[in-house]
Amino acid sequence: MNIGDIAEMAGVSRAAVSRYLNNGYISEEKKERIREAIEKTGYKPSVMAQTLRTKKTRLVGVILPRIHSDSISSIVEGIGTRLNAGGYDMLLATTENDPSRELDFLRIFSNHRVDGVILLATVITKEHRKLLREMKVPVVLVGQSLSGVSCIYHDDLHAGEELTRLMLQSGRKHIGYIGVLKEDVAVGQHRREGYLSAMEAAGLTVTDAMTVTADFSVASGFDRMKQLLFQYPEVDGVIGATDSIALGAMNCLKAAGRRVPEDVAVAGFGDNRIARVTTPTLSTVHFHYKESGGTAAGKMIELMEGRAHATMEIRLGYEVIRRDSIA
Repeated sequence: MNIGDIAEMAGVSRAAVSRYLNNGYISEEKKERIREAIEKTGYKPSVMAQTLRTKKTRLVGVILPRIHSDSISSIVEGIGTRLNAGGYDMLLATTENDPSRELDFLRIFSNHRVDGVILLATVITKEHRKLLREMKVPVVLVGQSLSGVSCIYHDDLHAGEELTRLMLQSGRKHIGYIGVLKEDVAVGQHRREGYLSAMEAAGLTVTDAMTVTADFSVASGFDRMKQLLFQYPEVDGVIGATDSIALGAMNCLKAAGRRVPEDVAVAGFGDNRIARVTTPTLSTVHFHYKESGGTAAGKMIELMEGRAHATMEIRLGYEVIRRDSIA
């Protein structure tokens, strides 16, 4: 079977079948006749022929910092659902939190046949900015904000402020913070800035002894909490830049004989699945990760299909969830 056979069965032109297969405009009546003809014959268009004819692969490259993360999997689910609905597929590339690998994959996807790239960005370096300006295909960033590029990101700063205020309202005065590297602007800078802003507004001074830096793992949260207890023993509350860090801190406190939340309150960011079932359950910030993925994919489809040209920034909201780890 070929396009001519389908057109003859449906009583339409070859051009109408071509528009149908490429998601172009066609009347509902013709669309239904073509759909019925395709279903009867089991016809499948040649992907290679479509690519040669349209110069489009209907593939989107998606660059991830890591796979084993609730937030990342939710974002990817949102991306996949929206792309599939639009007739696109995705190619996944993981960097293991190595910014240089992000650059490698951006180059690969720019020079090989994908129609666009969605980057779940962590660190935006000078090299990232240069390469993003030179990309041959449209790019959408998720999780970071960068001028001149379409971005879908979260309100990390105000989320940090509100979460810290919640802990202050519970009566805590000696609140420590376990952050991540500042090169990660959203998680490393903005969440910490929200914490500092809320502490300053409460008239409390944050000393160097009250903050430490971890990576994104539970094990690192455990180790940095141990360091925080040593250098700031009066701590009565701690905020982790992610739920994984906060859960590691909670485990360390229990091992050290500190009760949560009676002695030390704990909170994180992300609202992952473990946060809801650990004992005590973890107070946290819920970000709309799946929505961010779907929104990014929707914007990507508009860019690839020429229905949008200007860059766009969308900042999504959040919800602070108080659970048992804050009394």
